Order: sequence, then structure tokens, then C-alpha cells
Amino acid sequence: MLEHGGQLRDVARRTGTPWADWLDLSTGISPWSWAAETGFAPTAESWRRLPDDDDGLRRAAADYYGGEVLPTAGSQAAIQALPRLRPAATVGICAPTYAEHAEQWRRAGHAVVAVAADRIAQQLDHLDVLLLCNPNNPDGRTWTPATLLDWHARLAARGGWLVVDEAYIDARPERSIAARSDRTGLIVLRSLGKFFGLAGARVGFVGCAPGLRAALREALGPWPVAGPAREMAMAALRDHPWQQRQRQRLHAASAALAADLVAAGLTPAGGCSLFHRVVTPDAAGLHAALARQGIWVRRFASPASLRFGLPGDAPAALRLRRALQTLARGAA
Repeated sequence: MLEHGGQLRDVARRTGTPWADWLDLSTGISPWSWAAETGFAPTAESWRRLPDDDDGLRRAAADYYGGEVLPTAGSQAAIQALPRLRPAATVGICAPTYAEHAEQWRRAGHAVVAVAADRIAQQLDHLDVLLLCNPNNPDGRTWTPATLLDWHARLAARGGWLVVDEAYIDARPERSIAARSDRTGLIVLRSLGKFFGLAGARVGFVGCAPGLRAALREALGPWPVAGPAREMAMAALRDHPWQQRQRQRLHAASAALAADLVAAGLTPAGGCSLFHRVVTPDAAGLHAALARQGIWVRRFASPASLRFGLPGDAPAALRLRRALQTLARGAA
């Protein structure tokens, strides 16, 4: 399998530093979890019965996303299934981005080509499928709904697909095109993992035209989302006051993190409300130096860069700030 963020228990075993002593900023998942803050507990019935499609989750999701969506076991289930629902195609993927997308399309026998963000419009006519993340991971690049819908129209006119992974968009809902995903050839992936801090629940959604939605449901099989996770998702999607508070504190925490990075001479070269990316030729050295202080961030080889997730409270933010200040003094 491909390498992803997290995996801190393995790091702790290899380094000898206890797992509980690490500050994990490697994943881009909100440090504030809806379930932990609300004290949510699933009903006893959700454990005893098979999941019920008519339990209200589809309605709650349609209200939140603005249209009919299919619940899935996180975005990953859809990422693996979608490439198998289309004949061999030329698939352009805006790179660098979440590596699972290219991997799964390639495994399904498609021709995958990397497309630079500033070359998408020029290369679109040579693609059958365009896939991008909005905001993109790890650089935080975004595209406007108008641009995406224009690209979709060009692709759909000749039977093509536009696939948009909106895993990080919840803090900026006005930038989403999920409400338009009933259009043929437009596929939008959403997840509760990042914004809601519910990655462990493994709940995602796919918005697409009815025919493809039916095919995807058949490919995923019955009960893709467990009953307790369905109850949790339903309640989280309906909790509008919590969502508003979450957006406010994510924006504030993101701005504070950017300021701390700038103060340390590590000006972000992109990011969003859940992470910031620093491009530097010394990424490997900085990664190791932070690890020696018990701080785990995500390192990328090409281009050499680090991605910093958000500290979850004032002590964590102070710990990172002091570590960054130590690094800055050492470089001076």
C-alpha cells in the first residue's frame, strides 16, 4: 500500500519515544472531533441490526451537500471502485496530489498522465477523465466553481468525466460543486474525516448522476457503512451550530500556524484551513530535527516539502512554536 500520514505508533516503536509523547501534525485531519466534543454515543439498536438505508442518513447528507449522494466507507472506497466502472481511458490527474487517485486508476488499466495545474485548460481535449482535489493536497490550490463547471461541460460533451475530491472543502462550502453533481459526467467525493475529525468512522459520500450512482452502489455491495457510523454521520451533518464554530476556529488556527511558520523563516507555499505546506530543499533535515523534538509532520520528496497540520490546543501550538524558534535560531 502507499504511504500516508499518521502511522505514529510505528514511528514511536522505531524511535523509542512513547506514542503519547508525540505531537502528530502529519495528517491534515482536524484536531477537534465532532464526536469527542459532543459525547455522541450510538444507540444499542445500531449495534444489533444491519444498517438501514432508510434511517435518515441520505436525507441528512442531501441537505448538507445540496443533492443526492451515496454513502461509502470513506472516500477511499469510491477512489478504488470508480476506475473499474469506466472503460480504458486517458486520465489526467493534477499533480502533485493525493497519491491513491493515480494508483487506483493505474491499477484498473487506465493511462494516467500528470497534468500541471496551469496546463489543465490546454490539455483537457486530450483527456477522457480529469481528476483533481479541491483544495488540493498537499499544496492547497483551489479552483472556482465556474472554472470546474466549464471543464466539466467540455469533458461531458464527449462522454468524459470530471472527478473532484472535496475532502478539504467543508470549511469553505461556497467553493463546493457537490450540489451540481447530479450532472452526467460530474463526480464529487466528500468525506467526514477531515473537517469533522471523524476519520476513524470511515464515512464518505459520492455525488454523481443517478445511473453511475446505481452502478457504484452495486460495485460497493450492501452495507458499506456500519450502523453506528451512520448514526454518527447523520447527527454530525445536522449539527449546524457546531459546524459554524468549527469553521471559525479552523480559520483562526490556520492563520496562527501560518504566522508561526513565517516567523521561523518557513513561509508557506500553499495550504488551506487544515494544513500548510512549506517547500524547502532542507525538508529532510527539518523533518528529522522536528522529530527529535517529538513533533511529527508529513514530508514529501518531490518537491522537497513539509506539510504541517493544525495543533489542537494552546499547549500544542506553543510546543510547535518553540520548536520552530529553536530551528530558526540554529539556522541563523
